Amino acid sequence: MILVLSLLIAVPYYALIVSFIFGFDVIKPFKSKEKEPENRFTIIIPFRNEERSLPTLLKSILKLDYPKELFEIIFVDDDSEDDSAEIIKRGLDTKFLNENITVPDFKMLNNNRKTGSPKKDAINMAIDIAKFDWIITTDADCIIPKNWLLSFDAFIQIKKPKLVVAPVTFASNNHFIEQFQLLDFLSLQGSTIGGFGINKPFLCNGANLCYSKLAFKEVDGFDGNASIASGDDIFLLEKIYTKFPNQVHYLKSIEAVVKTEPQHSFKELINQRVRWAAKSTAYNNPFSKLVSLSVFAMNALLVLLLFTGIIGYPSWSLFSLFFGIKFLIDFILLFKTATFFEQLYALKHFVISSLLYPFFIMFVIIVSLKSGYSWKGRQFKK
Repeated sequence: MILVLSLLIAVPYYALIVSFIFGFDVIKPFKSKEKEPENRFTIIIPFRNEERSLPTLLKSILKLDYPKELFEIIFVDDDSEDDSAEIIKRGLDTKFLNENITVPDFKMLNNNRKTGSPKKDAINMAIDIAKFDWIITTDADCIIPKNWLLSFDAFIQIKKPKLVVAPVTFASNNHFIEQFQLLDFLSLQGSTIGGFGINKPFLCNGANLCYSKLAFKEVDGFDGNASIASGDDIFLLEKIYTKFPNQVHYLKSIEAVVKTEPQHSFKELINQRVRWAAKSTAYNNPFSKLVSLSVFAMNALLVLLLFTGIIGYPSWSLFSLFFGIKFLIDFILLFKTATFFEQLYALKHFVISSLLYPFFIMFVIIVSLKSGYSWKGRQFKK
């Protein structure tokens, strides 16, 4: 009986990951020929209590290689209680900068809360006053690459998209908790790229997301999911893909990779994953739900097989078989992803992370059964 159950759970999971492996290679790395920049971008950066991270972000903004007249930045202060706003003003004030640096046009707004999602409110406010046609969202704890806008511009000129999903990774150190997160995040990025490769886009990240302002308006923006605190990225992907299935693309370019910060403690990590789990229950894409269910079921199965192996029924060989196949298939996808992101060093922790991950997932699920979670110093209901 347990063998039959194991096969019913494991085989679909294996098939899913194998499809992502093939899909990953379908999406070819984007290498743009030099083109004259022509697209205009509004970069939207909501923030709350980010005084520690903002100086690094601002330095990367000043290094952007793109005509300053072709982009603007809108910062939206979501009721910060620290010096975040002052740091932005000083960081982009010509009085404090080298005289050879040209500062891009930027604005600072105070968020006007209207819904249960502060971040969606912030993005909506910024879009309403955005001067330019293309919206790019990122986060205050990110580092953006020098050729970021050049990559988007060239890609848009060639692909003529409505929405572009772009790569995100962690800037991590050698602490195990950060390396564990990096591996987990790389698996999500590999699945994101693989999903696009099999024409089943289901994941994206708001730290590196670009879309047409007109397309945003045509799908009524965040209407329908404004009560969910997070999900400004995936819910929008679902809506735009539903309306424009042939105009949603993945920009697989190392020059477009945005780096973000990992969580610095186990408590922060659990809280983040609980927040992610909260929005997954509201996905409208059947494929997203299938992937979530398959990943959960596979990890729950491994925990079950491990404990039943300890008590002698069934034997350890059953756990070893299903874990071994999962280990191999997951490794192939992670190897491809880590190679693209130039982060192969993360794989040195793959063995121990693979053993811990099923328990981590089960713990997150148990914690998520409570009524809510905290985010940026606020409490939210699921």
